[in-house]
Amino acid sequence: MNTFERIYTVVKSIPKGKVATYGQVAALAGNPRWSRVVGYALHVNPQPGAIPCHRVVTRNGELAKAFAFGGENMQRLLLEEEGVEFLTDGRVNLKLCLWNSEDTYI
Repeated sequence: MNTFERIYTVVKSIPKGKVATYGQVAALAGNPRWSRVVGYALHVNPQPGAIPCHRVVTRNGELAKAFAFGGENMQRLLLEEEGVEFLTDGRVNLKLCLWNSEDTYI
């Protein structure tokens, strides 16, 4: 499996209503230094309907400024539709919505 395929496998494992950080996805894909690679892989996501890239946020719970499939507002809309809660400053409430990857077997 190449690097992007490993990243996509991790992202497909994030359940509805949860988010993961770029760093979390990078570490689970095999290298904690791949955060930017995760961003690039998601930007060129070959299967937006099957690979839920909208579930990946920054370590602070911020949304992608350049979300590739409809912009930042679309990412928030998709997350809200899944029940993800946001703080008043617009960040995802990571205390409630951060994915515990240990509960999922990749």
